Amino acid sequence: MQRNRVKKAVFPVAGLGTRFLPATKASPKEMLPVVDKPLIQYAAEEVVGAGVDVLVFINGRNKAAIPNHFDKAFELEAILEAKGNKKLLHLVRTLLPPSATCVYLRQAEALGLGHAVLCAAPVVGEEPFAVLLADDLIDGGEASVLEQMLRVYDRHGGTIVAVEEVSGQEIERYGVVAVQPVTEQVFKVTRIVEKPKMEDAPSNLGVVGRYILSPTIFRKLATIQPGSGGELQLTDAIAALIGEEDVWAYRFDGRRYDCGNKLGYLQATVAYGLKHAELGGEFAAYLRTLDSSQLQQP
Repeated sequence: MQRNRVKKAVFPVAGLGTRFLPATKASPKEMLPVVDKPLIQYAAEEVVGAGVDVLVFINGRNKAAIPNHFDKAFELEAILEAKGNKKLLHLVRTLLPPSATCVYLRQAEALGLGHAVLCAAPVVGEEPFAVLLADDLIDGGEASVLEQMLRVYDRHGGTIVAVEEVSGQEIERYGVVAVQPVTEQVFKVTRIVEKPKMEDAPSNLGVVGRYILSPTIFRKLATIQPGSGGELQLTDAIAALIGEEDVWAYRFDGRRYDCGNKLGYLQATVAYGLKHAELGGEFAAYLRTLDSSQLQQP
């Protein structure tokens, strides 16, 4: 069956990033660097690498750094060109390929992830689309998680949520799915519960920040009731889809770093530092010089 190609990806980037204050007081958390790229750059590269060429950023106040990052920097390029620094000049000119189009929409109020996705409706229209949360940095290895999910979409269609196994009380931080297995990695979702108590969780599969959504999600988001804090929950809208359309869970290949919290961010920095083409060897050598006294908790 021929399916509509996923051509657009939505990045909800209007959050306040309070867990990283004061670093995020004037700069978005999505601009926090992991080695030498901001989080939003990794997410954008995942999208264009998967063949998706329209990037829709749901932005908020004080988030000018994100469009500035992807915009042309005339003064910087002129300085680099005058200094003959061709390597850095090429780098800043090729953050995204020429085929990529960036669209910026303003979310006037922070009314939840569901509301942020709903803001994209005028641009996305009646097409399937991807949603990526940039603070979930995922190293998918040879194929990014979005590439993996697009393969699942080509086979099954519908709405797809990325999931990983979550243990213990951590499960209370996630949307959790009840499923019927189809393969070792693909599951049909029969129910989804937002942040259940550990004893009430329908499985150990927690939803993480990668989605492929049917355009029907916009109609669900427009009709569901706000949840706690007056926010529209994307999980509630996906739950409303179940029974009307197929909803799938995909347990991806790769390692996820939750850069929405400080420990996950530090873990990502170490992991990506070790695999960095220029710095990896020296960084690994430095880590080997640390003795146990330097690694003790303060």
